[in-house]
Order: sequence, then structure tokens, then C-alpha cells
Amino acid sequence: MSQVTEFNEYRQRMNATIMAADNKVIKRFFNLDTNTYAAGALDVKTKEMLGLACSMVLRCDDCIKYHVGKCFEEKLTDEEIYEVFAIANIIGGSIVIPHFRRAVEYWEILKSEAGAGAHDGAALAAHKAEHDGQPHA
Repeated sequence: MSQVTEFNEYRQRMNATIMAADNKVIKRFFNLDTNTYAAGALDVKTKEMLGLACSMVLRCDDCIKYHVGKCFEEKLTDEEIYEVFAIANIIGGSIVIPHFRRAVEYWEILKSEAGAGAHDGAALAAHKAEHDGQPHA
């Protein structure tokens, strides 16, 4: 099973378990998280880049994977994603480097699964379907 599929299936399964507990505070927090990344004064692409940079500085690998996936959905180029990586590394310092490596690995997996680095419509749609309606990280 691919790293991307494994991550997305785990997220979906655990989010469903968490939501089934029907805790009002947790549901509200997840809703706030989801709505924060919706288009507003900033577009979704910009918000996902910010989320990725912050997640890298905070060194949350699950958050990094999530935001790398969302950046992929937003069709960031390699040049754009590497600028986000550069910002995260300059702000976070050398301790971010191991997380940077894993972020690059995940980016490359997303590209290869989508087909030769292109944002293949079918692969992109499948990735997006796995995330729709789900809270971030």
C-alpha cells in the first residue's frame, strides 16, 4: 500500500471514530479548522502554503503530509513548493531538515502516483475525494 493511501485511509478511519464520539467541542474545533482553510481574503492555495510552512516549523509530520497533499491539489509547481520549503527552513532552522526530507519524499510520491509528475485528473480527484469534508491535520 502506498504511503499516500495509508496516510489518507488512517486519517479517514480515525476522523470517523472521533466524529462518532459526538463531542460538541471537538466537532466545533474540527469545523473551525476546516473553515479556516476555506477561500476568503486569502485564496485556498495561499492558505495551504501557509499551513504547510507552519506545520514544518512546528515539526508535525502528519500536518506536513496533509498540507503537502492539499498543495498538490492546488497544483503548486515544484518551484512554488520549494519556496514554501525554503521559508519553513529559514524560519524553523536546521531542526526542520528531517521534516523537510519527509515532505519532499511525500511530494515526489504524490507526483509519481499522479503520473510522471503531472497533476493527472483521475489521481488528483481520488486524492481530493479522500480529503473532502475532513478536518486538516
